[in-house]
Formats: sequence, C-alpha cells, structure tokens
Amino acid sequence: MSNVIRLNVPSQRQSGAARRAALIASFAQHRRFGDDVFWLKENAELLNILECTDLSLPDQALEPHQGFYDQVEKRLGFFPQYYRFLLSICLDLEDLGMAGSKAEALSHWVAREGLAEAELSDLQRLEARRLMKRRGVDPLPGDAGLEDRVRRFIDRSDTFAMPNKKAAYELTHIVFYLSEYGRRDPGLSQDARTSLEFAGILAYLDQNADLLAEICVAMRYAGQEPSEIWETWLERETHRFGVETGPQVNTADNYHDYFVCNWLMAVSGRDTFRKPASNERMAFFRAAPFAAPLREISECMFRLEDARSADWGSMRSHVEDSLTETGHEILCEAQKSSAKFEDFFAGFARTGLRGVAL
Repeated sequence: MSNVIRLNVPSQRQSGAARRAALIASFAQHRRFGDDVFWLKENAELLNILECTDLSLPDQALEPHQGFYDQVEKRLGFFPQYYRFLLSICLDLEDLGMAGSKAEALSHWVAREGLAEAELSDLQRLEARRLMKRRGVDPLPGDAGLEDRVRRFIDRSDTFAMPNKKAAYELTHIVFYLSEYGRRDPGLSQDARTSLEFAGILAYLDQNADLLAEICVAMRYAGQEPSEIWETWLERETHRFGVETGPQVNTADNYHDYFVCNWLMAVSGRDTFRKPASNERMAFFRAAPFAAPLREISECMFRLEDARSADWGSMRSHVEDSLTETGHEILCEAQKSSAKFEDFFAGFARTGLRGVAL
C-alpha cells in the first residue's frame, strides 16, 4: 500500500464511461484469467452492476470479453459446476449490447441437464431461476414453493438481530433476486423490511461497508429509504478507496467493497466509479476504518451473564462504559440511524434461553 502508483490521467479529464470501460478491460484481461473461478466471480459481479444500473459504456467497451463469449459453450460444457457465473456473464454481455443470442440456448441446455436441481441451497436455486427466466426458461418448474421458503427466511427478523454475516448476505441477495435487481417490487413484508434494518444496524456497528452497501441497495430495491447516516458514511468510504496499478499489485484486495459501494452510489443517484481507471492490472484498497464497536458490545453483554437484559434503557450505561471514545460515537450514530434500535437490541441481547430446563 505504500508504493501507490499515480495514474497520469486526472479523474476529471476521464469520462465516467471511459473509466467503466477501463474497469471492464482490467478485470477481463489483467487481474486473473478465464479458467480461474475468481475471474468468473469478479467479472460476473462487475458486469451485473453495470447491467442493472444502466450505466453508459462507450463503443467497443465489451470487446475484452469477445474471446470469452466466443468460447462460452465450451467453458460451460467442461465447467458445468460454474453454470451460474457463466450464464450471468453471458446474459449481461448480451444485455449490455454484445451481438449474439447464446444465453437463451445455454439456459435451455442448463435446464435440460438439471443443473439447478443439483443445488442444495434455496438461495442458489432462486438465483438459477432468476438467471434463466431472463430468457424465458424456468429450470425448476416443479418447485412452486421456492419463493415461499425464502420469504419465510427473510421474514424471521430475529435472525438478523445477531451477528451472522452469511445470513445477512443471503438476505440481501434474496431481495436482489425477488426484485429483479430493482426492476419490480419484491413485495416484502414488514417483517422482512425490519430484517433489512436490523442487518443494517449490525453492519454499521461493525463498520462493514461491503455488507451495509448491499443492505442499502436492497432497501432501495424494496422501496425503503435507507438511513441517511448509513449512506453518508458509505459515500465517504467510497471516496476514500485507494487504487494501485501495475503488474506487481496484489489482487487480494477490496475490489468487492469498491464494487458494491459504487453500486449504491449509482442506485442512490450519486457519482459512481469516480476513481481514475486504467487498462492494466488494478487493485482497490479500502482506507483503514475506525475501530468498530460491535465486538466490544458483544463481549460486554456476554460478560453480564444473568444480569443481561433485553431492555436497552437498562443496558445502555453498561455498554457505553465498555467502549472506546470512537466506539461510543459509532454506537450513538447507530442509535440515531434507526427508530428500531431498541427492538434490534432486544434480539441482540439474546436472553431467550433463560428458564429453559437443560
């Protein structure tokens, strides 16, 4: 991080479309290579954001992916376990303007092969259905209860009042799929909206910009207005990213945080992908965040044992006394960010096992 190479082209002289084209080229050709599953993941994520936000691209911006598109059938035939990544990239390339119509035939092939039926997770099955229905194919026509099952999961708000990043990311992705990435009302219940708010409070207390950005995007797709405190903080964090270029840069970076923070910027009408971009190897690093108080709060509550209460008014002084000055400030902001903070805390306190004979 100390040897940051500055780009020669000032950001104000490089158009937004040109920066996005350079990002496409960098991720397609310079960070990883096409038989690497991480190449698939990174490129699927970037193209998905560009497609669902309708950000403009210059002519020939997709050219770095022409070789992939020309050979996608061979890749899918040999790597069927990556069918969701491969289909996602193919679909987005076509929908972003690449000439061709392979995605429909590939969707029919995946459905005939029953690849979605090999998924263990309802989340993955929902993603598979969402991808293929973009070309009019339902890979799971006999699974009429899939949407009901994922809705039961996101309606259980207590799940999201406790630290569980996996569950929180699954929550956001379910909303993405149900909403067709903001193209339709996902029809969330009030409980599911509360789940998003609880998950957002936790992500803010953890200073997890990646997760909180996804939560804010999901809320906007559901017609909710995210906390101004959350989005203002995320805007600052987006502008604080550092960019390194050159063949030596380490791609074990924070590219995903960079992607989703800029995705939120686009969805919320703010400037997006403002950092200068270059058609070469690039890496993205988040500026060091302030020390998050979530662990300190959890440890304080755990140590209280039988004195622990679900009532925030009773616990507030105990928790605040255990925090650093910075942690206390973040906690105060978290309280201001949501009218449901006390309801969140009642679940976070985890007092429900008392009185159970073990």
